[in-house]
Amino acid sequence: MFGLFQNWRRRRLLNRTRLPEAEWRATVANLPVLKGLTPAEQERLRDLATLFLAEKALDLAGGLERTPEMGPLIAAQACLPILHLGLDYYQDWRAVILYPEGFLAHHEYTDANGLVHSVHRPLIGEAWERGPVILSWADIVDTLDQPGLNVVIHEMAHKLDMLTGAVNGLPPLPSEKAVRDWSRAFTQAYAHLSRAVDRGQPTALDIYAAESPAEFFAVASEAFFETPAVLADAYPAVYLQLRAFYRQDPLARQTASASLPAAAVPADPRSEFG
Repeated sequence: MFGLFQNWRRRRLLNRTRLPEAEWRATVANLPVLKGLTPAEQERLRDLATLFLAEKALDLAGGLERTPEMGPLIAAQACLPILHLGLDYYQDWRAVILYPEGFLAHHEYTDANGLVHSVHRPLIGEAWERGPVILSWADIVDTLDQPGLNVVIHEMAHKLDMLTGAVNGLPPLPSEKAVRDWSRAFTQAYAHLSRAVDRGQPTALDIYAAESPAEFFAVASEAFFETPAVLADAYPAVYLQLRAFYRQDPLARQTASASLPAAAVPADPRSEFG
């Protein structure tokens, strides 16, 4: 019953207000990662971004002043991973906190000897379980023209990872077989990348992916949407797993976008937003 009410409420909101056409077109034009989306996909993403901004507070910190493009630019990138999954994948959290630039995060951890350590780490993004997503506006803007880097998608991947409880690079999957296939592909790729980093060899993915399986999933998700050819060439099994999970094929999308006229793309029927 709640799901039906939620969808009714969301459709009612979309009927009343959507991101304005001119504002949305400017947003799409500023985001190369959206290149190749069909007109139907762009409209679905527009709806998701509208709902995202209605359901998530955008809180500014560190003296950052709000500008009109902030919300749509963040929402469009945040909703790209859930384009065919639905907004309910971003349940149980309510806010995006935006800093002017990188920020210091306070973390505590217990080592093998039982000692508690308190550290401050400089970050450009952070996702809290059942809490906010924290982002650096400067790094969002500065990486728009740097293919492969996307702090918004990175942190949203962590949020998807958190849906299963432990943050370990394993988002919700439909079956035990899917979990086994995922684990095999990601374990082998993570081990390969870690060995390359340890030996000082060049890597296809940012070396931050070697920090943990969770970071590997987040960095691989960035590459999946930003530079799909690089990921598919380096780790084809990982690409196939992400293609199945996100229900998208950015490599095919980017390859076809140059030759397929927009007018020839059939419009998909509007699907649910849950």
